[in-house]
Amino acid sequence: MADLALSVLDLAPVRSGETVGESLAASVALARLAEQAGYRRVWYAEHHNMKAIASSATSVLIAHVAAHTERIRLGAGGIMLPNHSPLQIAEQFGTLESLHPGRIDLGLGRAPGSDQNTMYALRRDPRSADSFPQDVLELQAFLAGESKIPGVQAFPGSGTRVPLYILGSSLFGAQLAAALGLPYAFASHFAPHALHDAVETYRREFQPSEQLDAPYVIAGVNAIAADTQDDADAQFQQTKRQRVRLFARPGLRLSDDDCDAVLASPQGAQIASMVQYSAVGRPADVRDYLESFAKTADADELIVALQSPDTAKRLRSAEMIATELALA
Repeated sequence: MADLALSVLDLAPVRSGETVGESLAASVALARLAEQAGYRRVWYAEHHNMKAIASSATSVLIAHVAAHTERIRLGAGGIMLPNHSPLQIAEQFGTLESLHPGRIDLGLGRAPGSDQNTMYALRRDPRSADSFPQDVLELQAFLAGESKIPGVQAFPGSGTRVPLYILGSSLFGAQLAAALGLPYAFASHFAPHALHDAVETYRREFQPSEQLDAPYVIAGVNAIAADTQDDADAQFQQTKRQRVRLFARPGLRLSDDDCDAVLASPQGAQIASMVQYSAVGRPADVRDYLESFAKTADADELIVALQSPDTAKRLRSAEMIATELALA
């Protein structure tokens, strides 16, 4: 499957003992490697109040990485639109598109990407997610230079027509993307359960639009490639332990043995189920998994969340996968 389109979802992780500056430098290194290796795009997700993730100011991170790369597409996977006004996002991504023409994507999600207290700190109305479809249309109109609000235009942004993508993990996003004729990206790398129903719904209900004349599906998948299966498995176990620590009570210190005990429990089964779709092993095995997953997910493109526990291994994994799939 030599024509499999492959992209990278960079979670901008801040590892234990690492500074935010070091994390962001690693994101630049990963994007530059992805550009040289033939990946289609790199996306960054908006998260808030998470010490281990450095992509909260998503548009700022995209601007920084774009200034250190030349041609690879960069974007948000995604911007959580309930946290923002459509005008502000049109201005931000219109600025990015003006600085880096033809390289910017704008993926949009409905979830707040945070807890209730963080939502309060963002000054957002908890009901703002209810207006997500209308906000997407308002944002789209700003970017097209066809504002729905008399006397208000997005400068920069107006007329840039930054391509929009709807992100989701349920039928809601699939139905919205289909109705608006937009590409659909499913978060199967951490919310796998509705993947097949959502993709089937999207393809069945898709209505062509000015941006897109046929359905286009991107599916998320975790990936770790290593020289040996044992090494890949050990890296994956570290990733799952980190998820346990992420969900643990603040201030609670858990050893590796503690995390393994949680993962072996009924409660830990839910964490394990989140990474159901994961390509872990030697490069050829990862290739086979990705090609098979793309078919079963009915996806036009895969976006891989590289789960290796440190920067060097993450870069090596990305390089191995690209070489095995002959992306360049």
